[in-house]
Amino acid sequence: MSKAPRQNDPDRRERILQATLDMLVEHGISHITHRKIAQAAGVSLGSMTYYFAGIDSLLSEAFTRFAQAMSDSYRARLEEAGNAEEACAAIVGMICGEGIATPYNLQVMYQLYAYANRTPALKIIMQDWMKRSQQVLEVFFDPITARTLDAFIEGMTLHYVTDREPLSQEDLARMVAKIVRQT
Repeated sequence: MSKAPRQNDPDRRERILQATLDMLVEHGISHITHRKIAQAAGVSLGSMTYYFAGIDSLLSEAFTRFAQAMSDSYRARLEEAGNAEEACAAIVGMICGEGIATPYNLQVMYQLYAYANRTPALKIIMQDWMKRSQQVLEVFFDPITARTLDAFIEGMTLHYVTDREPLSQEDLARMVAKIVRQT
C-alpha cells in the first residue's frame, strides 16, 4: 500500500507570514498566537513549527518582509523623481497617498515599534529600514536633510492617518520645502 503523495503548497509559508501581519493588525502583538495565525492562513498548526522555530522567528521574518516591502515602495516612488523638487513632491505623495500611509501599514508599524522595543535584537529591522530610507533620500539631499526628511515622513504619516483634520498636501509641501531650505 503506497502513501498518498504530499500536496505541494508553495504559497503556504507566504500565507503564514501574511496571516501573521493580519493577526497583528487585528489582535495586537500581545494577543497573537500560533493557533490564530494558522487558522487565518488556512494551514495546520503543525505547519507553523515546520516553517518557523517559534513565534519570535515568525514575527521577526514577518516584520522583516514588511519593512523590506515598505522600503521597496518608498524607493520606487522616489526613483520616479528626476530632481530634488520632484523628490519633495514624492515625499508629500507618500504621506498623503494610497499605498504607504494606510491604517493597515501604520498598525503593523506600531506593532513593530512595540515589539522591537521589548526585543532589542529586532531593533535591527527598524535600523535597516531607516538606513534604506535615508540612502534613497540621499540621492537628492545631503545626509542630515535626508535623515530629517525620513523622520518627518515617519511622523507625518502617523499624523496624516490619525488627525481629525489632516494637513493639506499644500501645507505638507510647504513644510517639506522648509526642511529642505533650512538644512
